[in-house]
Amino acid sequence: MKIRLLLCLVFLVGLQSNAQEYFPKNDGVKNPQTNYTVFKNAKIHVSPQETIENGTFVVKDGKITAIGKSVSEPQNSIVIDLEGKEVYPSFIDLYSSFGIKEPKEASSGNDQPQYDANREGYYWNDHIRPETGAVNYFNYDEKAATSLHKAGFGAVNTHVTDGIIRGTGMLVALNPGGTEGDRILKDRSAQYLSFDKSKLSRQSYPTSTMGAMALIRQAYLDAEWYGKGKSDNKDLALEALNRNKNLTQIFATDNLLDALRAGKIGNEFNVDYVILGNGEEYQRLQEIKETGSTFIVPLNFPDAYDVENPFLAEHVTLEEMKTWNQAPANLKMLAENEIPFTITAHDLEAEKDFRNNLLKAVSYGLSKEDALAALTTTPARILGEEERLGTLKEGAWANFLITSGDYFDKETSVFENWIQGEKMVINKMNTTDITGTYDLNLEGTTYELKISGKPESQKASVKSGEMKLGAKLSFSDNWMNLLLSPADTTKTGFTRLVAKTDDSKDDISGTAYLSDGSETDFTATKKTSTETAEAEEDEEENGEDKEEDIREIMPVSFPNKAYGFSEMPKEETILFQNATVWTNEEEGILENTDVLVKNGKISRIGENLNAGNAKIIDATGKHLTSGIIDEHSHIAASAINEAGHNSTAEVTMEDVVDPTDINIYQNLAGGVTTVQLLHGSANPIGGRSAILRLKWGEDAEDMIFENSPKFIKFALGENVKQSNWGSRSRFPQTRMGVEQVFTDYFTRAKEYEEAKENDDDFRRDLEMETLLEIINRERFVSAHSYVQSEINMLMKVAENFDFRINTFTHILEGYKVADKMKEHGAGGSTFSDWWAYKYEVNDAIPFNAPIMHSQGIVTAINSDDAEMSRRLNQEAAKSVKYGGVSEEDAWKFVSLNPAKLLHIDDRVGSVKTGKDADLVLWSDNPLSIYAKAEKTLIQGKVFFDIERDEKLREEIQQQRSELITQMLEAKNKGLKTQPVTKKEEQHIHCNTLEEIH
Repeated sequence: MKIRLLLCLVFLVGLQSNAQEYFPKNDGVKNPQTNYTVFKNAKIHVSPQETIENGTFVVKDGKITAIGKSVSEPQNSIVIDLEGKEVYPSFIDLYSSFGIKEPKEASSGNDQPQYDANREGYYWNDHIRPETGAVNYFNYDEKAATSLHKAGFGAVNTHVTDGIIRGTGMLVALNPGGTEGDRILKDRSAQYLSFDKSKLSRQSYPTSTMGAMALIRQAYLDAEWYGKGKSDNKDLALEALNRNKNLTQIFATDNLLDALRAGKIGNEFNVDYVILGNGEEYQRLQEIKETGSTFIVPLNFPDAYDVENPFLAEHVTLEEMKTWNQAPANLKMLAENEIPFTITAHDLEAEKDFRNNLLKAVSYGLSKEDALAALTTTPARILGEEERLGTLKEGAWANFLITSGDYFDKETSVFENWIQGEKMVINKMNTTDITGTYDLNLEGTTYELKISGKPESQKASVKSGEMKLGAKLSFSDNWMNLLLSPADTTKTGFTRLVAKTDDSKDDISGTAYLSDGSETDFTATKKTSTETAEAEEDEEENGEDKEEDIREIMPVSFPNKAYGFSEMPKEETILFQNATVWTNEEEGILENTDVLVKNGKISRIGENLNAGNAKIIDATGKHLTSGIIDEHSHIAASAINEAGHNSTAEVTMEDVVDPTDINIYQNLAGGVTTVQLLHGSANPIGGRSAILRLKWGEDAEDMIFENSPKFIKFALGENVKQSNWGSRSRFPQTRMGVEQVFTDYFTRAKEYEEAKENDDDFRRDLEMETLLEIINRERFVSAHSYVQSEINMLMKVAENFDFRINTFTHILEGYKVADKMKEHGAGGSTFSDWWAYKYEVNDAIPFNAPIMHSQGIVTAINSDDAEMSRRLNQEAAKSVKYGGVSEEDAWKFVSLNPAKLLHIDDRVGSVKTGKDADLVLWSDNPLSIYAKAEKTLIQGKVFFDIERDEKLREEIQQQRSELITQMLEAKNKGLKTQPVTKKEEQHIHCNTLEEIH
C-alpha cells in the first residue's frame, strides 16, 4: 500500500512514461526506448468534429508529439503505414469499478439492527464515507482490462462502489505495460454518491430513498458548518467532504425517478452532478434537461421477451414492452434535446455487447459525431482532461484505436488499441479482406460462394442453384480454410478448400482436398459490384438475407405505460349544463344547474348560462361534485417508511413521489383528485407529508399541491413499539415509551431553538427544524391512532408544548373521546367500517364517524389503501346507513371535510365560484354503488374521461399486439430473448417497509 501511494506522489510531480528513471535497477542493464513511432497515411479522427485525410502523427514517450496532413519523420523513427485505415481517440468511461473489489457485506452475527456508527472520529452515519480513496484499493486487473481494450476504452474513472457518499475515484490509463505510477492519471478524479448504503456497516438508518436524501442534505449542511471551525470534535469524514467539494461530483442511480431525485438535491445545493442514468431518460426529457446535469448512460438495452406462449405473454406489461422497443433510441433523443451525455460500459456482461449496442443506437438515429463525443471529448471535459485525453493532438496521451474503416460500420474491424503509446492487438491488422460474392469452380461445377463479415470473423455460404451446401470458414494469417459438406445431410463426405489470399488480387485459387484423399485445384472469381448487388437483391426477395434489428419505435406516452397520455391534457373552457350540483355550500344540492369552468377555476354557477366558445357537456340526469379528497393515502410513492430511527422528521414524502403509479389513474377513475401522501407508522415521529393533485402524466414536482400547508405523520400503538416486527431492540418498546419519545424530542427542539437564537453560525439540524415548526404551529400533525388512552396522551403532550394535533387518523375509538377531541380542536379521519383486523381495533364500530360528526368534529373518511381509495364515494355512503348521516354531510366526509383538515378548503372541496375546477361528473348519485365517474377534472383539465378510457383499452390491446409481433420477429431473427416472469404487486399500507441496499 505504501508503495502504491508513493507512485501516486510521483505522478503528482509530473508523469512521463519514464517517470521512474531514478528508481534503482536490480534486474540487469536496460536500454531506454528513444525511438519515435510514426503512423502515416491514415484517416485521423482528431475529434468528433475534425478529421484529417491521409494524415500522419508521431508518438514518443507515450504522447503525441506531432500530428497533421504533412508531418516530417524524425530520425530514429519506426514507421507504420496505415493506408486505408482509420484512427480514433480511445474511449473514456466515467463510471467504473475497474481494479477494485466489491466490499464484503458486514455481519454482526445476530439479527439485531444496528443504530450507532461503527467508527470513531468520523461522521455519525457509517454510510457517509467521503474519506474513501479508490487509490488505496486499486489493483490492475489484466482480464478486465483486456475486455475494456476490446470495447475501445483507453482510460476509466474507477471508484469504490460502496456507500451513500462514496469518496473519491481515480482516473486510470488501461496500459498493461506500465506501472501504477504510469497508469494513474489522477488519484482524486471525482467524488461519487448514490442512494445505496455501505456494505461495510449494518447501521440501520437510512432504510429508504427519502432517508438517503435527507442524510445527504444533512451531511452537506454539517460539512459547511464544520468548515467554519464550529465543531468541538474532529470529523475526518466532514473534512474529506469539504476537501472533495471542488471535484467532479458523480451520482449513481439505477432508475429514472432516482436520477431526477439526484438532480433535485443538486439544484438545492447548487452542485452540478454528473448522473449515472439507466437508459430510460427519453421518458422524461424535459425534466431530465431541467436538472442541468450531464448523464452517464449505459448501453444495456433490454432483450425482447419470449412471448411465444400467449399465456405467459399476458404477464409482460405494456410498460416493459415499450421500454424494450424504445430504449435503443434513448441516446438519439438526448442528443436532439441538447442534453449532454457520456456513454459507459457499466452493467454490460460482455465487451462485445458494448459495440453492438452502440452501433444499434447509431442505427436508431444517434449521429456518429454525438456518439464519438460521448465517448471521448465529453468525459475528458468533465474530468478537466481535455489537453491530455479525448482528442488526438500534440501533447495528448497516445491513446487511439486503429480500425479497418468507419468505426460505426458493423463490418469494420478494430485492429489495435494503443494506450500511452503501448499497443494492444485486438485483431491482426494484416488479415486480407476477402468479403464478396464469387463464382467458385470446383471439379467442373460452378457454385456461388458468398463471404461476409469482418476479416477476423468472416462467414461463408455456398450454393449450387437452390441447393445450399454446408460451409465452415476459418481464416488465419491470410490463409483461407473452407470446409464444405453435402447439402443432403444423409450423405457423407467433405471437401476442404485451402488458399493463400492476397489483397492485390480479387480472385482466390488454391487446393481442394477431397474426403477420398485426392486433391484438385479450385478457383473463386470475384463478381463485379453490380453482380453482387443483384445477387443480394435476389437473396432479399427470397427471404434469405438476415434482417437488421430495426423496429418501428412506439411514441412515448406520459407516463410511458398503459393509459398514459400521448399529449398532456390542456386547460379548457367547459360548460356543464343541467346537472345536479352538490355544492357542499349553503346552497346545498342544486337541480338542473349549469357550471362554467374557465381558466382552471369555477367561473359561474346558475341556470341557462351563456356558453360562448365553451365546450358544452350535457349533464342532464347526472351529478356534478367537487373531487374526492383522501386525507390518508399511500399511493404514488416509491417508499412509505423511513424506519431507521424512532424520529425521522427530516424526511419528506415529496422526495419519493412516483408519478407513474397506475393507482393514480385508477383513483381518478373513482373521482379522487387530491390525496395526502403520508409517511408510514414505523416510528412515533415519522416523515413529512406530500399533498398531491393526481395529475396523471405530470412529473412528481408538478403533482405537488402548490403552496400546500405543511404536515407531518405521527404514529401511536402497536407499529411504533414494534409489536409485530421480527426483531425488537429500538426504543420505544412500550406505549409509555412512545410518550417519552415525544416529550424528549420536543424538549430537544426547544433547546435547539434557544441555541439558534443565540448563535448565527449554529448547526442546522433538519429534524429539529421540522419539530420546531410543529411547536410554532407552522406544521400540522396527522397522527396514526387507535385507542383512547393514547389519543388522550398525545393531546396532553401537544398541549404541554402549546400546539395542537390537527388530525387523528384511523382513530377507531374516536367515539369514546369525541368530547375531548372537540375541546382540543382536533379533527378525525377514520375508516368507515374496518374492525377486528388487529388487537387495537377490537372496540371499533361502524358508528364511529357519525358519532364524531355529531359532536361537531370535522370528520373525514380515508382509505389508507390503494384499492379502497377508488371507491371512497361508497365508503362515505356507509355513514348514511350507519348512523343516519344526511347524504350531503356524508358526501362532505370525502370532499369538503378532508379539505378542511388539510387546510386547502379555500381552493378545493366544494363547488363554489372562484375555487379550483377540481370536479367530477357522475353518472348517478355519487353515493350510489351504481355511480361511475365519467369525467374527472383538476384545475380545469380533464385527467379522466370514461369515453377516452374505452378507446385507450382498444389502443392498449393494439399496441400490445404490435409489440408482441415485434418480439416474435426478433426471436425469429435469432436475437437473444429473456424469459417472462410473473410479478406480484406490493399492497402498500402504513407498515410497509422499503429496504435500500
